[in-house]
Amino acid sequence: MNKLTSLGKRAATVLLSSALLYSCQPQIELTPTTTGQARVAERGNFVPGEVLVKFKEGVASEKILKALSKQKYSKAEKILTKMMEDKGDKEGVTLLSTSLDVFEAINELKGMPEVEYAEPNYIYTLDATSNDSYFTSGQLWGMYSASTSPANQFGSGAAVAWNANKLGSSSVIVGIIDEGYMRTHTDLSANSWVNPYETSNGVDDDGNGYVDDLYGWDFASNNASIYDGPSDDHGTHVAGTIGARGGNGTGVAGVCWNVKMIGLKFLGSSGGSTANAIKAIDYLTDLKRRHGLNIVASNNSWGGGGYSQALRDAIERANAAGILFVAAAGNGGSDGVGDNNDAVANYPSNYNNTNVIAVAAITSSGARSSFSNFGATTVDLGAPGSGIWSTVPTSSGGSGYASYNGTSMATPHVTGAVALYKSLYPTATASQIKSAILNTTVPTASLSGRCVTGGRLSVTTF
Repeated sequence: MNKLTSLGKRAATVLLSSALLYSCQPQIELTPTTTGQARVAERGNFVPGEVLVKFKEGVASEKILKALSKQKYSKAEKILTKMMEDKGDKEGVTLLSTSLDVFEAINELKGMPEVEYAEPNYIYTLDATSNDSYFTSGQLWGMYSASTSPANQFGSGAAVAWNANKLGSSSVIVGIIDEGYMRTHTDLSANSWVNPYETSNGVDDDGNGYVDDLYGWDFASNNASIYDGPSDDHGTHVAGTIGARGGNGTGVAGVCWNVKMIGLKFLGSSGGSTANAIKAIDYLTDLKRRHGLNIVASNNSWGGGGYSQALRDAIERANAAGILFVAAAGNGGSDGVGDNNDAVANYPSNYNNTNVIAVAAITSSGARSSFSNFGATTVDLGAPGSGIWSTVPTSSGGSGYASYNGTSMATPHVTGAVALYKSLYPTATASQIKSAILNTTVPTASLSGRCVTGGRLSVTTF
């Protein structure tokens, strides 16, 4: 994948580019640069000196931890989310600090009969009819289709849905697991979710373990602020493609004009960890289980690291709750050329949980974006991902717009489509929504044999 060269984002796998600011083609998403299982051994994509450990059921973990403390280990954090407890898990996952080499520690821990698994704490990084100005000017090519703009025939067809008054519903909720997003942006404020069970009073009113989580949570900093300034541009861009308010005469329009978006920040300037990704996923799942909220999907425009059983388990808990996990297929390696995910696994998009939808990127001409990963059996469909205009904060903190490239930009088109479909068919299950998304794709030559459907996103027949 291309490396982001500006905005101070040094994560090598960020897949984000702004036509306004750069002559290069930055991107957003994350994938290691090695191949196959060699990725697991890559030394730059996990937190040094930290290991995630799952003890077997019935094991006296505190006793073991006390013994381990004498052997170059110490407990950094016990991760026991409400969702883990609901599933009967009394121990959760333990984050250990160690002075040992991470893989030396993992091998040692795996040799203990009390340990179910041990793995690195991986670091993930970023993998970007309406009267809205960027739409009327033709710049939002990803929202058009052949019937609304012959020059932009490879878009998602969202404009066809809008013309039929298919605009979404404020009762439908999606989670943005990413950086934070600017909920006060002119085009986003109307669709920012507010927790109806929480007030700003210094008390955990809804009993979910998070105090004053009015709009979501920042798991990177462990506080209630889901937006930390202009550096949260990637998350803000993603939010705009999903649900920027259309028809307001300004800026851009998202695929789904009416939707509520929860900010679940776990990515910062140095990426984000497996431990915090798990918390973000479980936060969303717990909200649905606890309150019956109509949460249909999470958007995951990030990736990196190797296989994590702990992360896969969190995705499966979301699956059991009927929440789709829409994930970027990734942006290739350091050469900027897309990889075959069938041969070189990209996580989390490669997890085989049935709620995962893996998304590749295409250009306005229908070509697979050169940076986009692909996979005949591991990537589900393509969506607009090159030259995508959406919402961003300005450097001074105002409401701005920029064009980014990446599978990170393709993914929210699909998440927006999921929300739109749910608004039209309120009783549809997660499985039915996924089937509808995949079964309505349009065959696309550049994707033939390169993804499961061989086609691109289309909402024209919703």
